[in-house]
Amino acid sequence: MTTDGTYPSAAALEADRAVVAAMQDVSDYAPTNPACSAAALHELVLELARLEEADLRAKRAREVTRERVIEAAKRLHSMVQETKVQVMAQYGRNSPLVHAVGLKRKTERKRRARRAPAVG
Repeated sequence: MTTDGTYPSAAALEADRAVVAAMQDVSDYAPTNPACSAAALHELVLELARLEEADLRAKRAREVTRERVIEAAKRLHSMVQETKVQVMAQYGRNSPLVHAVGLKRKTERKRRARRAPAVG
């Protein structure tokens, strides 16, 4: 991240890597801050590469987990629907158990109003 909290662009990171690679060939570079040494910069590049790879693996793991969650949810919903059908078949459409599984009993349904025959 940069000082303002945003992630550097891919172009900026590529340019940074190029600077680090170029610094590896400068034998007399002796910074006053040891964190800016060629070796320290090279270690940061390696650390970034390891973390980016870990991030990719974590994203893929999240995608796989999400796919498995969706499949499990579909299976559960399908089996609950099948269970409702089984309850109606075993106990009848007017059983209190039909209401307990979230369906309307046959006696709870309103009958349609009869239409008057069209005169014509």
